[in-house]
Amino acid sequence: MNTFWKILQITTFWESHWVAVWVTIDWFPSNFKINLDFIKQELDRRKTGQSRLVSQRKELEEFEIVSGVFDGKTTGHPIMIIIYNSNAKSKDYDNVKNLFRPNHADLTYHQKYGIRDYKWGWRSSARETTSRVLAWSIAKQFLKEKFWTEIFAYTKQVGKFIAKNIDLSIIENNAIRTADSEIADDMIKLIANFAGNWDTIWGILECTVKNPLKNLWEPTFWKIKARLADAMLSIWAVQGFEYWAWFDVINETGNSYNEWFTTSPQCSPLGGEGVENFIHSPNNNYWWILWWITTWEDIIFRIAVKPTSSIYKPQKTVDIDWNSVEFQIRWRHDPCILPRVVPIVESMVALVLMDLYLIDKSKR
Repeated sequence: MNTFWKILQITTFWESHWVAVWVTIDWFPSNFKINLDFIKQELDRRKTGQSRLVSQRKELEEFEIVSGVFDGKTTGHPIMIIIYNSNAKSKDYDNVKNLFRPNHADLTYHQKYGIRDYKWGWRSSARETTSRVLAWSIAKQFLKEKFWTEIFAYTKQVGKFIAKNIDLSIIENNAIRTADSEIADDMIKLIANFAGNWDTIWGILECTVKNPLKNLWEPTFWKIKARLADAMLSIWAVQGFEYWAWFDVINETGNSYNEWFTTSPQCSPLGGEGVENFIHSPNNNYWWILWWITTWEDIIFRIAVKPTSSIYKPQKTVDIDWNSVEFQIRWRHDPCILPRVVPIVESMVALVLMDLYLIDKSKR
């Protein structure tokens, strides 16, 4: 589907090497003032050309809001935003016109639709995620202003290098967007080595949500963990989703996993006078979701991100006439997509939380 979520509906439509990309945002609350500089800041975090680790395509990412906003505030009607492509080079794809590139959508698109847009990529290009970041940049403003909710994704692991000394404040201080300053240079050098050999590498991202909204869930089929997993796996490069105990949970037993409850005085994330008795588990083994319902405790999950499929090495494949051929790409690609996936992950989390908030609000 090109439209997702239940109440807050986001529709993306675009072409990677055509005129523009668009997004419409429907059912966003009215009378909310939008910070245009913040939208630009978030687009810049996702864009190409920001470091030697990513694609060198130079898009300006200048956007135009054409509906749904009046005097800087949302009207409650559909918000439509356009970003015009400024550095598309569709001719770079001419040499793969009749080929099925390994690990790309060429073969399955051709089989499913009987036609393949080899120049513009249709829905298989990462440029589609620009629309998601546009939508999220508004949702993120709303969540932070109304509920103090903040979302931080960062590179957790590249090869053998794992971020352990986590400092969320330094994520934007290094090209790989990790939260461990001691390991950042090692990650960057490893990626540069793969790029020098015309290759790419897997990685793991971790995401933390601070001050999540309390009591969010939908029973049975729309549980928040399922919504988060669905949102993450809708990102083209994500191949796996882990929540809290990761897959090491196999070493746990009911006795070791279960935690007792205790209370602590805590100010509400929403502010106000006084404190509340905050019921929680000492070690937060549930990572803010207990029986699929959110608490005020932080969420943490991880995703596995596949290597960029477009590599400069000569490769063997099959053409549309079923002949074995060898080819080599000519265009710009990401030696490592992890830094650019970071804001996309944050965008999808914000949209999930925003939608569940609106669903919960509609029931009250």
